[in-house]
Amino acid sequence: MLTHVRLIDLPKIEDYRGNLSFLESYNHIPFEIKRTYWIYDVPGGQVRGGHAFKEQEEFIISMSGSFDIIVDDGNEKKVYSLNRSYYGLYIPRGLWREMRNFSTNSLALVISSTSFTEEDYIRDYDVFLKIKEL
Repeated sequence: MLTHVRLIDLPKIEDYRGNLSFLESYNHIPFEIKRTYWIYDVPGGQVRGGHAFKEQEEFIISMSGSFDIIVDDGNEKKVYSLNRSYYGLYIPRGLWREMRNFSTNSLALVISSTSFTEEDYIRDYDVFLKIKEL
């Protein structure tokens, strides 16, 4: 399942006045955008995420600073380091994810395929593993 996780380069329009990047549903990311949120002011040593989704897909970009995303399919874990705003990490549904090692003033933009619903979250790792066994 980790084979579907991938870094996706975004368009980068370079200009002496500053660069510009953008993304579009189904063009750059493989889903319709239903929600966006951002994570910032993370204290040193804190971990964000620590859950999986039953339905939601995500695309995560480091808009500023850097952080690591650990993606886990229940059998294998892989670490992705994000530190540029012109690419991001696509994470399909059904995978455990954690975000760690946030640099000072980092800003993570998360683009989601669903609106928020608590029922979509799997927040207990043991429950996640049991679901993956089915």
